[in-house]
Amino acid sequence: MYKLYDGIGTGGACVHAALEQIGAAYEKVLVDTEKSEQKSDWFTKINPRQQVPALVLDDGTAMTESAAMLLYLADAHPEAGLMGTPGTSARASTMRWIVFISANIYEGLLREYYADRYIDDPALAGNVTKSAVDFLKRNYKILEEAAAGGPFFSGDSMTIVDIYLWMLLQWWDYPDWLTSECPKLCTLVEAVKTSPKIGPVHKIHFG
Repeated sequence: MYKLYDGIGTGGACVHAALEQIGAAYEKVLVDTEKSEQKSDWFTKINPRQQVPALVLDDGTAMTESAAMLLYLADAHPEAGLMGTPGTSARASTMRWIVFISANIYEGLLREYYADRYIDDPALAGNVTKSAVDFLKRNYKILEEAAAGGPFFSGDSMTIVDIYLWMLLQWWDYPDWLTSECPKLCTLVEAVKTSPKIGPVHKIHFG
């Protein structure tokens, strides 16, 4: 049985959703980030970076990094069809976009919301934020162009790309821009958050 260390509205949402979509047995341990429990001694032993989520596997191995967890779960449960068969172009595409999203969208969101971490002079934090928003828009447009006709990123079937994007798009504060510039991504999000297994997860993490 998996053990997921998760926090409400955190990067654990996509892992929580993937576990539900797969139908895997798991135990969920809530880490209260508002009380900084991720910085506690007990959690630091699980993830020295003091970040949720963390996923402990059956053999006791602890995983960090939500994108890596998604890739692992899709591999470990091929029957769920969240990644494609090894050696196929569908699988290659899923791997490509998961890494793209992690490196560009997730990182861009961190720069937007935590600009002070990226610059020594607080007076210039606004410049970092603006640059991050422009960067995100450019990369969201790349994803929009690459997306299929829907309802999901690759067409009719949900993959971990959809689950990852669903979570990250909940954090972004430009819904009007997304509606006008990225309608396929908006369709994708709606399909994920209203799906039978992930719908309840959406309510837990995003209300």
